[in-house]
Amino acid sequence: MSNISALSEVGHHLSVIVPSLNEASRLPLLLADLQRWPTPLDLWIVDAGSCDDTELAAQLTGAHVLRVANPNRGAQLSHGACHAKGTWLMFLHADSRLPPQWPAVVEAVITQSAGELNAWFFDYKIQGKGTKLRLMELAVALRSHWLQRPYGDQGLLISKRLYQHIGGYKPIPLMEDLDLVQRLSCQVKLLSLGLPLYTDGRRLQRLGLLNQAWQNAQLRRRWRRGEAAKQLSKDYYQ
Repeated sequence: MSNISALSEVGHHLSVIVPSLNEASRLPLLLADLQRWPTPLDLWIVDAGSCDDTELAAQLTGAHVLRVANPNRGAQLSHGACHAKGTWLMFLHADSRLPPQWPAVVEAVITQSAGELNAWFFDYKIQGKGTKLRLMELAVALRSHWLQRPYGDQGLLISKRLYQHIGGYKPIPLMEDLDLVQRLSCQVKLLSLGLPLYTDGRRLQRLGLLNQAWQNAQLRRRWRRGEAAKQLSKDYYQ
């Protein structure tokens, strides 16, 4: 913590960075949630070649649209952060949904004197009913709080100076979130905002909830053993 003690001046301008690929059916819902922010929002959608109306949906809400040549979430997040003008950055997935009270909570964090000495995440929640969904939420909560490993589908709120200090997202196609939180947790504490961030349970159930969780765990294990993110990404999307 001592080597970031200089990170104390708080800024209030928020930038939001969202990577996208063919998210025309889901992105507008998140964009509507983001409209609740009380001041002009520096919003960046970083698209990886969508062939639907993703870009149009973003432009209709006044978002800036950036493009990358190939799907690569790490590169998309990094590219958006490089263009962001805010002193605070919030990274979200395009299929996430924010609760109505999110502006008040986020504003309280970014205006407190010690807010930027930590990184912040949302509580993972899955839309839908079922014991398996609740058990997955509990497992994610334990991992996030006790192991300090919140992943990308939980969002990330971080001051730009802290983000730059730890080197930001690496332009890798998979495990970009795990790579970042590993570096973050070595220097600061990752704290919950105490707010849910919702993801669509129908997609998870269609993919097979337990099977998907098992495959993701195997990929993370291979990543920790040193396998290249490019190969892991190829296996994941196949």
